[in-house]
Amino acid sequence: MMVQMEVSWLRVLLDNISSYLTLSSMDDLSSNPALKYYTRGEEISNLLKPVLENLIDSDASPSELLNNGFEELAQYCDELREQFESWQPLSTRIFYVLQIESLASKLRESSLEVFQLLKHCEQHLPADTISPSFEECLELVKLVARDEISYTIDQALKDQKNSVGPTSEVLVKIAESTGLRSNQDILIEGVVLTNMKEDAELTDNDTEAEYLDGLISLTTRMHEYLSDIKQAQLRCPVRVPSDFRCSLSLELMTDPVIVASGQTYERVFIQKWIDMGLMVCPKTRQSLSHTTLTPNFIVRAFLASWCETNNVYPPDPLELIHSSQPFPLLLESVRASSSENSSPIKNGQADAEELPQVFSRSASAPGIVSEVVCKTKRSTNAASAADRSVSQARSNTPWKFPEERHWRHPGIIPASIRETGSSSSIETEVKKLIEDLKSSSLDTQREATARIRILSRNSTDNRIVIARCGAIPSLVSLLYSTDERIQADAVTCLLNLSINDNNKSLIAESGAIEPLIHVLKTGYLEEAKANSAATLFSLSVIEEYKTEIGEAGAIEPLVDLLGSGSLSGKKDAATALFNLSIHHENKTKVIEAGAVRYLVELMDPAFGMVEKAVVVLANLATVREGKIAIGEEGGIPVLVEVVELGSARGKENATAALLQLCTHSPKFCNSVIREGVIPPLVALTKSGTARGKEKAQNLLKYFKVHRQNNQRRG
Repeated sequence: MMVQMEVSWLRVLLDNISSYLTLSSMDDLSSNPALKYYTRGEEISNLLKPVLENLIDSDASPSELLNNGFEELAQYCDELREQFESWQPLSTRIFYVLQIESLASKLRESSLEVFQLLKHCEQHLPADTISPSFEECLELVKLVARDEISYTIDQALKDQKNSVGPTSEVLVKIAESTGLRSNQDILIEGVVLTNMKEDAELTDNDTEAEYLDGLISLTTRMHEYLSDIKQAQLRCPVRVPSDFRCSLSLELMTDPVIVASGQTYERVFIQKWIDMGLMVCPKTRQSLSHTTLTPNFIVRAFLASWCETNNVYPPDPLELIHSSQPFPLLLESVRASSSENSSPIKNGQADAEELPQVFSRSASAPGIVSEVVCKTKRSTNAASAADRSVSQARSNTPWKFPEERHWRHPGIIPASIRETGSSSSIETEVKKLIEDLKSSSLDTQREATARIRILSRNSTDNRIVIARCGAIPSLVSLLYSTDERIQADAVTCLLNLSINDNNKSLIAESGAIEPLIHVLKTGYLEEAKANSAATLFSLSVIEEYKTEIGEAGAIEPLVDLLGSGSLSGKKDAATALFNLSIHHENKTKVIEAGAVRYLVELMDPAFGMVEKAVVVLANLATVREGKIAIGEEGGIPVLVEVVELGSARGKENATAALLQLCTHSPKFCNSVIREGVIPPLVALTKSGTARGKEKAQNLLKYFKVHRQNNQRRG
């Protein structure tokens, strides 16, 4: 029965409910992954509030039992509010939702108990305090949804442990219920859970570590499932190799770059990831030791050739990243694959107006490898005509690859007819080929290396199988072969295999670095030298191998190839030297080997290497020896020309190099100004890349300081 006693917990509960209801005005509430639980709490709070207000206005006070119920309910309500206020976008969504769900469930059960107690003492209360009736409130609270995702997750973890699931429907339900609605959300969740698992292992909390490991596997399955959905949406005549798709965007890459972990991503997507403060590789979840993004020219060359062979265009990554939904919603993707009536995918065909596409190229569309190169100042009219042509093409055709589209590696351009076969049949064939590699017959070795080269050039699965079967050590040993064809095919096989990130370390650990340098120095064919340089570049994307390759003596022969090799060899050498020069100790070696003179010569647009050369010069300009060498070798005029006429990325790197030179030497600064760099710099501040604009603004500011210093001296 109701007795006269203190009503403090009743007032606290009412205050807490009022505070909870103010959450609806939070700006970011709509993006909270546990929004549906807020709604449930709101429904219960709106039932409780008028009842509690009536009780406070009456003369009656709750019994001790009821007051205890109010106390418990007030605590749950306050804890739930605090949880909603504490949400951070880069925290774990699954754990957060499970915690919210637990509190929301307790709030619901506690509310039922309070209304049950009120119902029992209803006859002792004034009539005006029981509208609506407690019985009615009880039934309304029971109607509040109580489906629990915690049960679904626990069941999914059990199924996963028993290798019987979970099904795609379960994955979608978990993703939707925990706010993992995009590929980016899923990848971030994997990173956060991995950090939590490491913390649990440090404290020897094996039970929690095992549970977290299961959740990490669930997020990996979600990512793979979403990737498969995206693959089905791509309007492409053949399946898109996974090496060509960015793990962040799930789209074909156009500007692939390598991060410190050795993984490759689309530039704008990984840059956005890093800009969010995520200094972790999305795929491997390793910490990134630096934020340098290294152009992956090898993958870009494969991509360009593959797209040309299969008549496809990738979408414009800038349009994807700036769209309102830059990452495809998991829920929408699942609906697209499962609903015949409302789906943009019908009978295996995707609606071009509904989905991000890889567009088929029409017969009248310009070729994917049509190259736009820097024009010299003397070809102004031709450049203007080219600009108009490019502008018109862009308005009528989808995104095309960046500059340097002609770059290919001999022997690794995808064949018009793909090599296909089941995994088991390929594995059987590969094992036989590995035995043939060890044969004493040159003809047998020649046939085996040629066949492995074909198998490895355009199949991700084949590259994995070939490495797993143990072909790499045998291929490495054949780099010393005296047969020019065997040597060239062996090095190209290693290049093809190195495209798979996991194979890079297998190749390096098989002792391939010194044999590759041997081919670089003494290779019988220019093709072998070029592909040896490309393989060294591929291995050097892993940080530890930059030092090892530099110390093994690769830099001098790479510079020789840069100066006297074939055009393909020059390009591969420039790419490798750029990546190696990221490591500070290698910069001086590159400069002392005479690379700057060759790089300046290769700034001539006729070579089609402007962008490759300028990015290496920008790297070397960060050290004193590099600045001096660029100035002495006549690099200033060609860098200024790139600022005026180069590609967006070329202008950015040329400006960065000039900024280094100008801040190093007043003499160089005067030379740069005399070359007429100020007008193109002003233009760059308005229309360049974000980094290009910043460098241009800084250089213009420095010119102002330089001029003031000259005036004081005068």
